Amino acid sequence: SSRSSRAARTAVLWCNYVIDPTATPPLRVAFAVGRSYGRAVDRNRLRRRLRALLPAVADELDVHSGRLLIGAKPAAREQTFEELRTQLTTLLTEVTAT
Repeated sequence: SSRSSRAARTAVLWCNYVIDPTATPPLRVAFAVGRSYGRAVDRNRLRRRLRALLPAVADELDVHSGRLLIGAKPAAREQTFEELRTQLTTLLTEVTAT
């Protein structure tokens, strides 16, 4: 099969990645941020922050195809934008390592 799955975790984020060269659009992303994270406005803010960071991080690491599910623990609320970028870079580095 052309699909294989990988998972990774950092202190506040987790990620499942399925390599799927046939995905349309090439890189599909979904976010799993549960109610334990906080109010809807806080969950949506985190999704927007991660969505804003993802294109640059994915380009840096040459991640262009597949499916990503990114989730967050409640502790992610305390992270700055740069700390989230570092966590996201670590996650994608781990799941895309060959």
